[in-house]
Amino acid sequence: MRLTLLKSKLHLATVTRSDLHYHGSLTIDPNLMDAVGLVPYEAILVSNVATGLRAQTYVLPGRRGSRSIELNGAMARLGSVGDRVIVMAFTELETEELDGHQPRVVALDQQNQIVERIDYPPIAQACEPGFFSVLEPH
Repeated sequence: MRLTLLKSKLHLATVTRSDLHYHGSLTIDPNLMDAVGLVPYEAILVSNVATGLRAQTYVLPGRRGSRSIELNGAMARLGSVGDRVIVMAFTELETEELDGHQPRVVALDQQNQIVERIDYPPIAQACEPGFFSVLEPH
């Protein structure tokens, strides 16, 4: 059985640019991508904190060190410059891969500087005793 779990998260990123007429995607500073393990063209879910709107797109690397978070194309309808968004990527794992899985998460300030690395516990520590036995085929 494969489960879809959180892989990467940029929490409270601030939109720095929005361009309706650019090809769709979300441009992200490669330093921020590296911090949570995002790769170019990876599928992501973006959620606007103020409106609750969510959309799926993919990552485009921006200029390193720019702290950019840019809504491109149809994504520009998701929000405006200054809005705070949550950027999430997911991974599919087999049940035997779950034990050591740990998402990479950072929280950002309004200038998109990392202010906190959030260490979610590995899934085995986050689960109740016996949790993995319910996932095993009977």
